[in-house]
Amino acid sequence: MAKKGNRVQVILECTEHKATGKPGTSRYITTKNKKNTPDRMELKKFNPVLKKMTVHKEIK
Repeated sequence: MAKKGNRVQVILECTEHKATGKPGTSRYITTKNKKNTPDRMELKKFNPVLKKMTVHKEIK
């Protein structure tokens, strides 16, 4: 039986990567509680292509 709850999986994608024109994307998968955070998440994560910390935003 599946769990019932407010936790959902979300995908975070780098915002700075598209502007550079380099191939590939930097994406992370995480979970969030949609009851506590109804708006889109923004986290600073490491981008291995750019080799620095960048802002990753939730995509749908």
